[in-house]
Amino acid sequence: MSELPPRPALCCCRKALPGAGQPSEAGGGGGPERLSRPDVDVASASNFRSFRLLHFHLDLRLDFGLKEMSGWQVLELVPLEAGAHTLVLDTHPSVLVHAVDCAVPGARGSPGRSVSLTFRVEPFSEFGSSLSISLPQGALRPRRPFRVTVRYTTTDGPAIWWLDAELTCGQTRPLVFTQGHSVCNRSFFPCFDTPAVKSTYSATVRVPEGVTVLMSASHSAYSEDDDAFHFSMKFPVPAYLVALVAGDLQPADIGPRSRVWAEPCILTGAVSKLGDSVEHWLGLAETLFGPYFWGRYDIVFLPPSFPIVAMENPCLTFIISSILESQEFLLIDVIHEIAHGWFGNAVTNASWEEMWLSEGLATYAQRRITTEAYGEAFTCLETGFRLDALHRQLRLLGDNHPVSKLQVKFEPGVNPSSLMNLFTYEKGYCFVSYLSQLCGDTKRFDSFLRAYIEQFRFRSVVAQDLLGFFLSFFPHLKETCVAQREGLEFERWLNDCGPPLYEPDLSAGAVLTKPVQRLCELWGDDTPDLEAIAAFDLSSWSTFQTVLFLDRLLDSTPLPQEAMTQLSRCYSSLLDGMNAEVQIRWLQIVVRNGFYPDLPRVRSFLHKHTSRMYTVPLYEDLCSGVMKCFAVEVFCQTQGRLHPNLRRTLQQILFQSGAASNGTPAGMLPSPAPSPTEQVPSGPVSLRDVNVSA
Repeated sequence: MSELPPRPALCCCRKALPGAGQPSEAGGGGGPERLSRPDVDVASASNFRSFRLLHFHLDLRLDFGLKEMSGWQVLELVPLEAGAHTLVLDTHPSVLVHAVDCAVPGARGSPGRSVSLTFRVEPFSEFGSSLSISLPQGALRPRRPFRVTVRYTTTDGPAIWWLDAELTCGQTRPLVFTQGHSVCNRSFFPCFDTPAVKSTYSATVRVPEGVTVLMSASHSAYSEDDDAFHFSMKFPVPAYLVALVAGDLQPADIGPRSRVWAEPCILTGAVSKLGDSVEHWLGLAETLFGPYFWGRYDIVFLPPSFPIVAMENPCLTFIISSILESQEFLLIDVIHEIAHGWFGNAVTNASWEEMWLSEGLATYAQRRITTEAYGEAFTCLETGFRLDALHRQLRLLGDNHPVSKLQVKFEPGVNPSSLMNLFTYEKGYCFVSYLSQLCGDTKRFDSFLRAYIEQFRFRSVVAQDLLGFFLSFFPHLKETCVAQREGLEFERWLNDCGPPLYEPDLSAGAVLTKPVQRLCELWGDDTPDLEAIAAFDLSSWSTFQTVLFLDRLLDSTPLPQEAMTQLSRCYSSLLDGMNAEVQIRWLQIVVRNGFYPDLPRVRSFLHKHTSRMYTVPLYEDLCSGVMKCFAVEVFCQTQGRLHPNLRRTLQQILFQSGAASNGTPAGMLPSPAPSPTEQVPSGPVSLRDVNVSA
C-alpha cells in the first residue's frame, strides 16, 4: 500500500481543494455560479439542504463470525440556516444505532464539550429509514462547524455482502464487500444518501489477522502500531461511491498508477488478461478528456457473488471475476469504469432521476477511448449489439413506457436502483452523440467535454447545467436555436418516451457486422444452405460478433425444431469452449425453444456459474416455459454454493411468483423481489451487461 499521510483532524478550518472551488450549500465542491440542482431528492429522507457536510470519518471493526461491522462515524457539518434543530440522516433497518453525541467548538476554536443527543429511527421506504437527531438548542450557529458522532452496528443490509469461504474464488477465507449504488450505502453508514452531496472522508478499519482491507480512497496504509488499516479520500465524493472490501486479497502492479487486487488463485490470470492495457487506456482518456484527478486506478476482482458486472468506485474499481473469461467484455467494462473517473465520479448527476448524465456520458467516453485504441469498426460493432438490445427492450415494453425517458420522474418510495436500465446508457449515449454531431467535429466535442469537466469537477449537476454550458461553449449553435430544432428538441430528448431521436452512423462497423447478418439470413431460410453456412467459422469471430449472431437468433425465437437440431449440430460443441457471455445466449435459445437434447448443457452451466448475472436469466426463462421442474432440480443441487441473497431471489422465481416472460427486464414489470443492486439487462437476458455507475 502507498503511504498514508497523518489522518486529517475533524476541525473547523478544512481548506477547499485546489481548483475545486468552495463547497456548495448542498455539500461538495461548487464554484461561485449557482447550479440548477433540485431542492429535494425523493429517494432521500435526509435534510441535506439544511447542512453542508465537510468531511466524515468511519472507525469500524469487522467481525466475520457475527457478520457485522461495529464502531462509529464522525460527521463534520455546518448549519446553513438559523434554527437548525434537527439533523436527519438516511439509514436502514439493518443499522442499529447505539448512541449519538455532538461537539460544538467553543470560542476561538476550543474543542468544546461533547453532549449526548436524543434520536429516533422511523420508517421511510422499503429501501431505508430516517435517523432524526435532536441537536443542542441554542448551541449551533449558521456556518459554524460542529461534529456529530454516531455509534452503530450494521449487519447484512443491501450494501454489505458477507461471503463464507466456500462462496469465494479460493474457498479458503471469508470475504466481505460493499456495493453502494444507488441508495444502498445508508445500510453501511448513516449519511446524506443523495448524489447531490459530496464530501471528503477518512476511515480506520480493524480486521482479523490475515485479512486485507481496501477502500475507494486516494491514500491507504496499514499501521502496525494500532493494527488497523487507514484510508483517506481527499476529493469530495457522494456517499454511494464509498466502498470497502476485506478478505484474502493480494496485489500485483500492472502500471505506474495501477495494480490488480484479487484472491491468490485468480491473481495471475487477471494480470495476464490486463497486461499493460490499463495505463494505455488511462493515457488515451487523459488525451481526450483532461487529467485523471484521482491518482490511483486500481482494480479488485470479486467473487461471482458480486451482484453487478462492475462498479466505478474512485481509485478502486470493483469488477466481477467471471468477466475474466471474456477478453472483449473485460476490455469494455474496464474502459467504461475508467471513463467514470471523469463522468460520474468527478462530475456527478445531482439526482437519480438523471442517471444518464453519468452513464450516457461515460458510455460515450468509453466509445471514444475504444475508437482511439481499437478502431471505429470495433466500436461500431459493440455499439450495434447494444443498440439492438435497446430496441429489443422497447419492443417488450412499448414505446410509451415511462422508464424509456432520460429524465425519469420518481415517485416517493421508488428505489432508484430498480429503474437503472439500458435507456440510461444507450439512449443517453445517443443524445450525447447527437450533441457531438451538432458540433460537426468529434475533436471539437472532445474539447467541450474537457471544458465541462474542468468547469464542474467535484460537483453534482443536472441536465440544464450540461446543456446550458454546451450552448455557451458553442454560441453559434445557440444562435441557430438547435435546442428547439423540430423533432430533435432537447426537451423531447429528456422527457419523451420511446427510442432515441437520433442514432449515430455505424456503417464503419460493416466489415464486422456483415458476416453476422449474412449468417443470420442463411439460418432464416426455410431450408438453410448448410454448405454455405459451413463457410462461416465462428471460432475466428470476435466475442462481440458471436454475441450479435446469437442475440439475433434469439430475436427469431421460436425456431423450428429442425432448425434447432441443425444449430446444435453446428455450434453446441464449439460454444461449450467459449466464454460465459456467449454460452448463456446459446443456452437461452435452447431453453426458450424447448430444445431438450441440450438441457444437460444448461445443467452444467448452472453448476459452474453461480453469478447473479448468469443464473437469474436462465431460471427466469426455465420458469416461464415448461421446464420449471428441471429448474427446481438444478437449484436443489446447487443452492449450497449460492449467496443467500441470490438464493432468495431464485426461490422467489421458482416458488412464489411467475418469472417475467421471455426477457422482460426485472424492475420494469412486477418481478420476484429483486435485490436493490440488481440491474436491468442490455441484451436479451435479464440483469446483465450493465456497467453500473449501478
